[in-house]
Amino acid sequence: DAMATETTQAAGHAAEAASAPGMPQLDFSTWGNQIFWLIVTLIAIYFILSRIALPRISAVLAERTGTITNDIAAAEDLKQKAKDAEAAYEKALADARVEANRIVAETRSEIQADLDAATAKADAEIAAKTAEGEKAIAEIRANAMESVETVAKDTAQAIVSGLGFSAEAASVDKAVADRMKG
Repeated sequence: DAMATETTQAAGHAAEAASAPGMPQLDFSTWGNQIFWLIVTLIAIYFILSRIALPRISAVLAERTGTITNDIAAAEDLKQKAKDAEAAYEKALADARVEANRIVAETRSEIQADLDAATAKADAEIAAKTAEGEKAIAEIRANAMESVETVAKDTAQAIVSGLGFSAEAASVDKAVADRMKG
């Protein structure tokens, strides 16, 4: 009889399975149970996400924000340092130009002083040589005048003698001296 009872129960289950819908999720009799476990699962997922995952994500986002903020601050600092370095470079360049202009002016004044001294020395040497030259010319003129006078007296004496006259040396000297004066 036990076997018959089992066979009857198995047949009952088979008949039940044949009359039930195909998908258990669509069976209205199990919806309350399914909704309960859905709510439990959603609450568990919410607590897992809010207590574990979201704090980690927030920490990563905060770290990224901090890194970006630090990078921006470092970039601003470097930008300011670059501006300061550029200003220092411009100031050094301006100072170098001023110093170069001062050195050029100083060198020009030294060269001008040397040039003025050399010019003065050259002018003095030229004046001395000019004085010597004028003195030599004056001596040459004086000698030339004496020579001209001597030649003129000798020539006048020779002309007078050549014409057959005789003249005293004093009268020839006086005639030549009168003629030379103008």
